[in-house]
Amino acid sequence: MHIINQLARFAINHRKGDLPVEVKDFATHLIMDLLAATAAGLNSPLSIAARKAAIDIYGAGSSTIWHTAETSSIAGAAMANSAAASALDIDDGHRGAAGHAGAGIIPAVFAIAEANNNSDEEILDAIAIGYDIALRVATARPLGSFDTYASGRWVGLGVAAAAARLLHLDEHQTATAMAIAGAETPIMFPSGSSKYQGSSVKEAIPAAVTCGITGAYRAQYGATGPIDLLDNHEKYSPDILLTDLGKTWWITQCYLKPYACCRYMHAAIDALVALNDPERPIQEITIETFPQALRLNNQRTPSSLEAGQYSFYFSCALAVIHGTDALQPVLPESLHDPKVLELAAKIQLKSSPDFSASFPKTTPARVTIRRDGDTQQHQQTVEVLYPLGDVANPMSVDQLKHKFRQISRDTLSRDQQEKIITQVLQLTSTGFRPLFETIKKH
Repeated sequence: MHIINQLARFAINHRKGDLPVEVKDFATHLIMDLLAATAAGLNSPLSIAARKAAIDIYGAGSSTIWHTAETSSIAGAAMANSAAASALDIDDGHRGAAGHAGAGIIPAVFAIAEANNNSDEEILDAIAIGYDIALRVATARPLGSFDTYASGRWVGLGVAAAAARLLHLDEHQTATAMAIAGAETPIMFPSGSSKYQGSSVKEAIPAAVTCGITGAYRAQYGATGPIDLLDNHEKYSPDILLTDLGKTWWITQCYLKPYACCRYMHAAIDALVALNDPERPIQEITIETFPQALRLNNQRTPSSLEAGQYSFYFSCALAVIHGTDALQPVLPESLHDPKVLELAAKIQLKSSPDFSASFPKTTPARVTIRRDGDTQQHQQTVEVLYPLGDVANPMSVDQLKHKFRQISRDTLSRDQQEKIITQVLQLTSTGFRPLFETIKKH
């Protein structure tokens, strides 16, 4: 039996409503986090363009474009919401996958479930199964085989599986849906092939979302796909794809991001927060990290929010000058802050042999600060192996609520914020319908 058929069997046959309590609870935390990320990114150029394009291309429909009065078709709403969710790089991620599943899975599941009136149990099941398959596919790839870390390469297979579950497709149709999504998923440009890493293309998640959804709908009506897609053991590890299906839930291995920038730099930011002393001027900051971090665009003076998200220099300087709230989220005017840019020029970024084998399992950093009057012996150094939000250093529910309030404050009223927080935390008892109404702007 092909691997994709075995994944399809799991996706369809897992008993409805049989998720462990801890999986359901963690899924609600990821939903809250993603709704916050969407609110934060809603008025970014990337999100505005996607929202307008969704309405122009896909028209109105019965699925909500979150935090707005607009609706679109299933594909249109899912595409627009995934664009907003991933716009500011503050959405959840997974270390083994080296990317982001939630910005694809949750918008797709919500759009389909809202239009098709799926049950609360079906919605939670689809989210957990979609994450599981997407993250397994991404992590199953040998590290040396990556030519890009873009999440669009793999998240569409999880979207297709989640969509198939909600549409009640059979095993063959579900396997076909994933095969179509895997075959037609966005190619994305290889890392290092373009200097425009900070463009609004970013992770290619919105394109993968529409690919996964349409793959499921087409499979429903008899389309076919290359079901041997995952059978090449040199490209995908069968053990990672298939071991403990339905027993180990990969959704619980996701990290949450307190800062609106690439996860690669979060350990450095945490170290800088620990070292910060506003009374003593900084002469130089040295950041030692893992080799892959130096492949980011890392512009000292980024010209867009997207470019800033991929710059150690800018994001770390912003955290030192204005504190971590300035990264929840990053405001456009921060790109031109003279104090931030002055400090960015004093940062040295190096690859450390100590961290050469760290990625993708960990994203560590060691930070050294030299201040006025410091000798080499008196420089301060802090090493962070697991940044805040990591599975080994998780955010508390209170920290998650604080992040929600911070990053959504310019989009949602305080009343809307508190209503969404309450409804999400009560999803397993009160269901999704009240939340679906609240994330509409009436």
